[in-house]
Amino acid sequence: VQLVESGGGLVEPGGSLRLSCVASEFTFFRWYDLSWYRQAPGKERELVATIRTNGDSTIHLDSVKGRFTISRDNAKDSVFLQMNDMKTEDTAMYYCFASDYWGHGTQVIVSS
Repeated sequence: VQLVESGGGLVEPGGSLRLSCVASEFTFFRWYDLSWYRQAPGKERELVATIRTNGDSTIHLDSVKGRFTISRDNAKDSVFLQMNDMKTEDTAMYYCFASDYWGHGTQVIVSS
């Protein structure tokens, strides 16, 4: 099983990014809850958002509620994180997680 994130990069405050995570060799992908985590330098990894098998989602961080949205496309074995109105404190490595598997992460830097 591989989870490969993409879509990170440098963005100015107020900007947007859409992160993608594609799973390969992941049987029954649609049967698993999917999550995005992030880890800022010097800080612990934190759970950002989860989307369940039925499509219901939860944004776990109060600081991103109303700005971030998680979605999934089971036909493409993919999960996404849409990030709008980004802030400097969103700077972190972002990881997707499913079952017991982690991706390697995609770096997001919010800076002017």
